[in-house]
Amino acid sequence: MIQNPKRYTITAALPYTNGPIHIGHLAGVYVPADIYSRYLRLQNKDVAFICGSDEHGVAISMKAKKEGVTPQEVIDKYHEIIRKSFSDFDISFDNYSRTSAKVHHDTASEFFRTLYDKGDFIEEVTEQLYDAKANQFLADRFVVGTCPRCGNDGAYGDQCENCGSTLNATDLINPKSTITGETPILKETKHWFLPLDRYSDFLTEWIIKGHKKDWKPNVYGQVKSWIDGGLEPRAVTRDLDWGIDVPVEGAEGKKLYVWFDAPIGYISSTKEWAARQGKDWEPYWKDEETKLVHFIGKDNIVFHCIIFPAMLKAEGSYILPDNVPANEFLNLEGNKLSTSKNWAVWLHEYLEDFPGKQDVLRYALTSNAPETQDNDFTWKSFQARNNNELVAIFGNFINRVVVLTNKYYEGVIPAPNEFTEVDEATLAELKAYPAVIASSIERYRFREALGELMNVARLGNKYLADEEPWKVMKDDPERVKTQMYVALQIAAALSVLCEPFLPFTTKKLERILNVNVVKNEEKYTVVEEREMRKHNLPTPVLIKWEDVSQNSDLIPEGHQIGEAELLFAKIEDEEIQKQIDKLEATKTANLAENKQAEPQKDLIQFDDFAKMDIRIGTILEAEKMPKANKLLVLKVDTGIDVRTIVSGIAESFSPEEIIGKRVSVLANLAPRALRGVESQGMILMTTNAEGKLVFVNPDADAPNGATVN
Repeated sequence: MIQNPKRYTITAALPYTNGPIHIGHLAGVYVPADIYSRYLRLQNKDVAFICGSDEHGVAISMKAKKEGVTPQEVIDKYHEIIRKSFSDFDISFDNYSRTSAKVHHDTASEFFRTLYDKGDFIEEVTEQLYDAKANQFLADRFVVGTCPRCGNDGAYGDQCENCGSTLNATDLINPKSTITGETPILKETKHWFLPLDRYSDFLTEWIIKGHKKDWKPNVYGQVKSWIDGGLEPRAVTRDLDWGIDVPVEGAEGKKLYVWFDAPIGYISSTKEWAARQGKDWEPYWKDEETKLVHFIGKDNIVFHCIIFPAMLKAEGSYILPDNVPANEFLNLEGNKLSTSKNWAVWLHEYLEDFPGKQDVLRYALTSNAPETQDNDFTWKSFQARNNNELVAIFGNFINRVVVLTNKYYEGVIPAPNEFTEVDEATLAELKAYPAVIASSIERYRFREALGELMNVARLGNKYLADEEPWKVMKDDPERVKTQMYVALQIAAALSVLCEPFLPFTTKKLERILNVNVVKNEEKYTVVEEREMRKHNLPTPVLIKWEDVSQNSDLIPEGHQIGEAELLFAKIEDEEIQKQIDKLEATKTANLAENKQAEPQKDLIQFDDFAKMDIRIGTILEAEKMPKANKLLVLKVDTGIDVRTIVSGIAESFSPEEIIGKRVSVLANLAPRALRGVESQGMILMTTNAEGKLVFVNPDADAPNGATVN
């Protein structure tokens, strides 16, 4: 672990441009990376926070084929949606690029060529799956089949999402092409492979021995498992029509495999940023005094901890990541988030339903972050986090302080009198929090750090509740000046300490308290003059992170603050129910789309069908069968007669709701005694998309007794 680095290069996983961004992406990668970057800027560190859209690979081709458009149209559409979502949530990238940019194509090609010229690749002719009908080789995601490890029938050619196993397309049992549905054949093709097995000793020394104590257990454990299992050469090229051309002779029609070109996107994005800033990009990737940190989800651990480091080591001039604090997965209401199944909370849709509540989502996701294990997001817990914590604790404290300051002193910070032991103890405790929060952030424990931030708000609430200035004001107004002064210092501290976690809240607090939080001295600018005139306020007070631990006068006596403003608003049950209903509609739609029809039964002759006498009837009476949970006893007018039919539908229908229901009856079924009641026929039923029983009844107003032919 690098001590006191000269600069920081922070990368966040490049999102695929085959769909929008959802809360799982935000919780797993982008909010933690943003918290870390914002914190470092508050420390006046030299930070390059880098990201961009991942626009190559099979996922893009599949999306284009599904939507009937070109891959370029797909990436342009989703790049803009993703970029805007990040902007709306104020994810503070120093540069957000895209892998379709020329600088990236040039950088990735040059990187490949460097390794190629050094002889680091293995060139090999292998047999790959080929769709003869489509006349093309099948990339991993264009093949589905049965997983050889768990038997899942829907495994892809690169991974089984049921058991998590990494696969090769040729491993699948009974593979099928997703393009034509045909069974592919094996056909020879030439590709280039990165011999990962050559880097086993290096990776063992660097990670297994070197990062055992400072890398997260979930990351370290997965890497160790891969290395212990034996590394094998990995193809770095693919037979595709979308991506970066392989820049060597004899590679016509072949592209760089997306996992090879995508991480190079961090480098090309840094180049783009540095050129815009008039900086040299190389120190951010090649200087040993630079701390490189990758923020990713657990599905990208092998790429960022084994494959990309092996690539960097092979090239020879790059630094290696100091840490890869990968998170686990966030589930949604008990089910795995899925772009393809629309089981997600999309960021752009969230802001339509909860405008101005970016920080509420950031808070809810951070406080429930899947840092060491999968966690579950529920709308009820989201509501509780907002109402019981942000509103009741944080917002309540700030509101009371600002309202009382305006009520007692017309918004001017009072001069304190003598401090009591309680005052001094409170201010001393306040000064300890920056170091506590910083320690958690620097160890990538963002959930823990956020909890400590909320403890600052709790400190303020407890101080006001114990001191009760609204009561003391009647008998000792001079004492209240000191009490309010202390409470205002806590409020000012919160405006700084919450900036990494709740940047929109910091902006509100800056406005309310008339302060400016210094994010980075090099980039710092004061509030615009028109904003100050608008609120009739003097020059803001500047506050740095270190001031909280060093000073007791963050906002001095005589300073003018603004009017109270609602930091957080209560979220009502109706708003939450709307989101739950939306997910239920998605679940119903998925069931309908994915419902598999039962296989056709054995062939019968017409005479077999003609033997069945199916009649239209009406249910006249219905009652539950005593001591039988599933059975209803029905009286049905079949047009021939009124007969008794026992039907196993009691768990789906109450007797009252089916009286008068038109039904189809198999009338000539041999009678059968069920719990002492003779049943003279059968009601025809099926199931809907949700698996619920429904009656098979006529569309037209057919009379009772009409036959079904």
